[in-house]
Amino acid sequence: MLTQSNGVAAKVAQRPAEVIDRAGLGALISLLQSDGYRVIGPQVGDGAIVYETLASADDLPAGWLDEQSPGHYRLVRGPDAAVFAHTVGPQGWKRVLFPPRQTLWEGERDGSQFSIEPAEIEAPPTVLLGVRACELAAIAIQDRVFLEGAYVDAGYAARRAALFIIAVNCARSTSTCFCVSMQTGPKARTGYDLALTELCGGGRHDFVIEAGTERGAEVIERLERRAAGPEDLAAAAAAVERAASTQTRAMPPDAEGILKANLESTHWNEVASRCLNCTNCTLVCPTCFCSTVEDVTDLGGDHFSRERRWDSCFTLDHSYIHGGSVRREGASRYRQWLTHKLAHWHDQFGSSGCTGCGRCVAWCPVGIDITAEVAAIAAAAPAAPKDKR
Repeated sequence: MLTQSNGVAAKVAQRPAEVIDRAGLGALISLLQSDGYRVIGPQVGDGAIVYETLASADDLPAGWLDEQSPGHYRLVRGPDAAVFAHTVGPQGWKRVLFPPRQTLWEGERDGSQFSIEPAEIEAPPTVLLGVRACELAAIAIQDRVFLEGAYVDAGYAARRAALFIIAVNCARSTSTCFCVSMQTGPKARTGYDLALTELCGGGRHDFVIEAGTERGAEVIERLERRAAGPEDLAAAAAAVERAASTQTRAMPPDAEGILKANLESTHWNEVASRCLNCTNCTLVCPTCFCSTVEDVTDLGGDHFSRERRWDSCFTLDHSYIHGGSVRREGASRYRQWLTHKLAHWHDQFGSSGCTGCGRCVAWCPVGIDITAEVAAIAAAAPAAPKDKR
């Protein structure tokens, strides 16, 4: 059994990349399962790529590709049996670390007395298999939200410490990807225990495997593998370069400055006329962390609990204070989301809150594209007055 760390595992000294084959991937999953881990990875469910517990490597979405564009997502068959040829589906890994609904405490009534007990934190040893570079960046952002500062989220901290992360470098991009402009991908740079680059086609199906931590190196030592040759490394580099070079979307480089300088832009009303306030963008976003608290009782009133669940800044109740909602108009709610995500996140956490995964573009029912909206706000901004001196 691999030892668990108290937080993010320490980096390992640089070691040469190695190669495992398709059977080696199955052996990797089986090995980690035998060590007591539940392995969560991509598979096909409800017409999309979802992250669920794997029984074996046979559950992986072999041969499936995703087509994505604004307001559009579809799975199609690919030309080979690659298991990581898709990009990202509607689910982010935050659902593992920051569950959509979480019980905080439970209580029981016994006559006129009440007893309250904190909910037990469940944090089983867990492998995340197939984490993309943009998703690693998202996990790092949520680490800052939940683990840093004066208040640490105990549940998040426990689940985070129990993770073993296997990243996958992207070999293709969809039309909604823009991680290159956010400097978050498509190659995983940090934040993983192991990283895989899939090489499939031309009669081969291999994975270049690299260790990012000592725990990852320990696992590689227990696998059948061979040293990666120059041709393997060149093929892996070419795959990542192909994913980067085919991206067609990009976030304007000064999104933070553009938004902070145009809080009263007329374009907010224009985009609000199209926005449905459905909350899809915030639910699929891998970094959004808004939540609310509900008290729940049974019909008899003898058992009650307090639960935290995901919320969204697009709902009227999210900004409710005594007397009503602060953000009554759709324009103000969209502005809140976009300016927080791309501008004021820098003030709070030292980085953008966007990692360029493109989920909000694909899963917006009306196809609103945040890269296009930032560019439109910049284009609508009044020109700076000329110096007449």
